[in-house]
Amino acid sequence: MDLKYAALISVLSLSLSCSSKADDTPKKEEQQIETVKYDLIVAQDGSGNFKTIQEAVNAVPSGKTKPFTIYIKNGIYKEIVTVPSSKTFVSFKGENVEKTIITYDNYAKRLNSEGKEYGTSGSASVFINGNNFTAEQITFENTSGIDAGQALAINIGAPKSAFKNCKFLGFQDTFYAGNGTLQYVTDSYIGGTVDFIFGGSTAFFENCILHSFRDGYLTAASTPQEQKYGYIFQKCKITAASDLKKASVYLGRPWRPYANVVFVECEMGGHIRPEGWHNWGNTDNEKTARYAEYESKGEGYQAGKRVSWSKQLTAEEAKLYSKQNVLGSWNPF
Repeated sequence: MDLKYAALISVLSLSLSCSSKADDTPKKEEQQIETVKYDLIVAQDGSGNFKTIQEAVNAVPSGKTKPFTIYIKNGIYKEIVTVPSSKTFVSFKGENVEKTIITYDNYAKRLNSEGKEYGTSGSASVFINGNNFTAEQITFENTSGIDAGQALAINIGAPKSAFKNCKFLGFQDTFYAGNGTLQYVTDSYIGGTVDFIFGGSTAFFENCILHSFRDGYLTAASTPQEQKYGYIFQKCKITAASDLKKASVYLGRPWRPYANVVFVECEMGGHIRPEGWHNWGNTDNEKTARYAEYESKGEGYQAGKRVSWSKQLTAEEAKLYSKQNVLGSWNPF
């Protein structure tokens, strides 16, 4: 099969049986066939075009202006995956979010082949640098362990990227996206311990689960001063491991001055501390941090006990943080 720089089309047929109504009239069983086309298929058993995800990414033509979809069959893919800036409009579509897993176990202090530490940003299992990247039904994971220190599941440098029905699993520093980048994350799960959503990006999280495995901080934003938005969590659930004690997790701490994080109509478990926010041991951060909430609920939402330098939004102020205002005309799904 010739794989040189050509878009390869594979067809998956999914059969959906239509059940008959519950009456005495005999019904003929009908089948509706849906044909779904993908540009490339990755399968560890050799039934696709490639056995590794990176091989498939390498085969994507550069400079695409329309989505190029890589279908990834179930499997644990232990590999470091990089989508370079030249590979635009790449789309990962997993077979099943629980069973389609990209994983690695690097961490900041680990030494690379040159005897140098990977560092925080270099420890990721997946690096996304190609603009207009999307992913659905994929788990991004770092398995270096709860005591390994900084260890990223994903490092996002792409100007725009979006994730739907995905999982991000790690401990410290699970999800990182740099300054000047924009993410939309919906119906997804992000798990970690310390600062597990961090960086200077603008990111809109909708209907997501943020899950703490032990005490720590959900966010460590480093939003640039001139940037209007940082992290917006809308209608998300803030959950924790069953053995995690109450009032043991902060909503966030400012990695840099002017950190911007807003929770809107979220459900917060009792593991969230009443004061909500931490100043990272620097009272000057209290003068610049842009931390706010609006009409959340649950045991962890104690508006009257929050630190004085955070804000409870009015209904009009909360409208400024709508998906339309943050994402504009961009609609990746």
